[in-house]
Amino acid sequence: MILLRSIVFVVWFYLTMAFWGLIYMPAVAMGRDENIWRAMRGWGRTTMWGLKWIVGVTIAFEGLEHLPKGPALIASKHQATLDTVLPSQFLEAPVFVVKKELISMPVFGFYMKYGMIPVDREAHAKALKDMLRAARTVIAKGRQIVIYPEGTRQELDAPPDYKPGIAALYKDLGLPVTPIALNTGLVWKPSGIIRRPGHVTIKILPAIPAGLPREDFMRQLENAIESESQALLPPEKRRSAA
Repeated sequence: MILLRSIVFVVWFYLTMAFWGLIYMPAVAMGRDENIWRAMRGWGRTTMWGLKWIVGVTIAFEGLEHLPKGPALIASKHQATLDTVLPSQFLEAPVFVVKKELISMPVFGFYMKYGMIPVDREAHAKALKDMLRAARTVIAKGRQIVIYPEGTRQELDAPPDYKPGIAALYKDLGLPVTPIALNTGLVWKPSGIIRRPGHVTIKILPAIPAGLPREDFMRQLENAIESESQALLPPEKRRSAA
C-alpha cells in the first residue's frame, strides 16, 4: 500500500509542478518575476495537499515568530526535496541557492534560471564569487536568500557536512543568519520514490547575529541546526542511537 500511495503521490507531485509552472511561465518570461513566487506557493500548497490525502503526512511550522523581516539569510537543514518546496509557504519571496544542474530540468529548471542563484559546484572559487555577486543583488532588492549549508540532501544518520559557502555569505552580506531545523527525512528519503506517512516539523530558530568570527559562526550554526533537527526525530532515529 505504501508503494502504491508513493507512486500516486510522485505522479501528483510532478503533474502539479508542471501545472503551476506552465501557468505562470509566460508572465515570468516577460519580466513579471512576482509570478515566480505565486507559482511556488501554488505548487507548495498542492504538494502539502497530496502528502496529507495521498500519503498521510501532516506538516507543522514552528518558530514563525523568529522569521526575519526584510532582506535576510536563511540556512536550512536538507533531508528531502520537500525542503525546497515548503519555504514558499512562510517566506514571501525566497531566493534559493541551487546547484546549476537543476536548470536543465523541464519547467522547474526555468524557474531556477530566472529566479534563483544557480551554483556550478565544479567551478570552486569562481562559483563562490558568482554566488556572492548574485546574493548582493538579491539582498539589494530586499529579498531573502535560502541556502542549504550541506549542499545536498542528507540521510537522517549522516554526520554533519557543512560547506564554506554559508560562511562566505555570512561575512560578505553582513547579515544575521536564521537557521531552520526539520525532520522531513522521516517521510521522504533523499532518493527513491517511497513516501511514508508521518508528521513533519519545520522549525525556524532564533537568528545568529552578524559579525561573529567564522569559526564561532559555523559552530553555532551547526550546533543549532543539528541539535534541533535531531530533537525532532524519535529516539531510535537519532544519530546517537546508531
